[in-house]
Amino acid sequence: MIDLFYKFKEFTKPEEYRQMGIYPYFHCLESRQAKEVVMEGKRRIMLGSNNYLGLTTNEDVIAAAHAALDKYGTGCSGSRFMNGSLDLHVTLEKELAKFLHKEAALTFTTGFSTNLGIISSLVGRNDYVICDRENHASIYDGCKLSYGNMMRYHHSDMDGLEACLRRVPENAGCLVVTDGIFSMRGDICRLPEIVELCRKYGARILVDDAHSLGVIGEGGRGTASHFGLENEVDVVMCTFSKSLASLGGCLASTAAVADYVKHTSRPFMFSASLPPANAASALAALHVLEAHPELPRRLMEISDYTRETFKKHGIKIVEAKTPIVPIYTKSADYTLELARNLFDAGVYVNPVLPPATPEGECLLRVSLMATVTEDLVDEAAGIIKTEMDKLDAKYGYNG
Repeated sequence: MIDLFYKFKEFTKPEEYRQMGIYPYFHCLESRQAKEVVMEGKRRIMLGSNNYLGLTTNEDVIAAAHAALDKYGTGCSGSRFMNGSLDLHVTLEKELAKFLHKEAALTFTTGFSTNLGIISSLVGRNDYVICDRENHASIYDGCKLSYGNMMRYHHSDMDGLEACLRRVPENAGCLVVTDGIFSMRGDICRLPEIVELCRKYGARILVDDAHSLGVIGEGGRGTASHFGLENEVDVVMCTFSKSLASLGGCLASTAAVADYVKHTSRPFMFSASLPPANAASALAALHVLEAHPELPRRLMEISDYTRETFKKHGIKIVEAKTPIVPIYTKSADYTLELARNLFDAGVYVNPVLPPATPEGECLLRVSLMATVTEDLVDEAAGIIKTEMDKLDAKYGYNG
């Protein structure tokens, strides 16, 4: 028998990056998640948060969390299946379902467990699940947990999707799963074509709206609303950790789907339920979104401004129409060194390396909040351009 820990000896990359001084992860935040933060003792412009509507600092959202702590305490100490269901959970589910124009919703403790719980419940051992290659990791893990047959198609390749659908046996069920907004590139899925193909072959559709809720669609209702296809999408998955300024996730679908999942999903049945403060803050954030439909519009305005400003500075970006504005970079070492230099200069962004991106492609992932101002974008763009020029000269790149 070999020592299980043998793999640690080969796991050297993090320490190598630490020794080089370019390790980019686990920076400590010392203030609220806002457009400007204090991180490791210094002011930084926050261009790496998924707090899209800026509601983590909204006073109504914070007050709702405090009130829930006072009323319910800090936790539920059990699963929804047993002693962990609060009237607050039920209210949140009803209001989410109404907002998303679905019959029912079901809350999970995290966004990651939401995808695990939905996919592993709906897809059986003899069923098929088809994924865009750039879907989130939680989708892939949900497919593994389902024990179904997984097929993948190249990113947004509709010919590839149809080829997969053709391979599904007529006596098997099939679920097509796609991100609504893809979290690394910021592009939107080709939902009209996906719907057309799924209806042609009899497959069901799950859209992961983790990065779409509060961002696109009428009043921030997500990808299906964005395309006018709410009645054509069978299941919608959303997270609370982004636009809803909390923690958790939900399924939104028919009452039959929600009832089936709540009685068969292991991640749902065997996880402690969403803590009261999280449920209350998500509900309050939903109310803010409903009352202020201008928030998603403002988010798009500052996102468009950021893209144009980056282009004016000669910063090469991935083209999209969402709050995710990825900057093309070069090698992994270059990307990590640039992220470190930007951090030191007062701008926080997220470096993205393979396998989160295709092999040979690295990015700096900028993500915007509705609260970010044009002045902050101008300041950050100047810093990014300056640091990229310095590093291009060091590495011998010509821009």
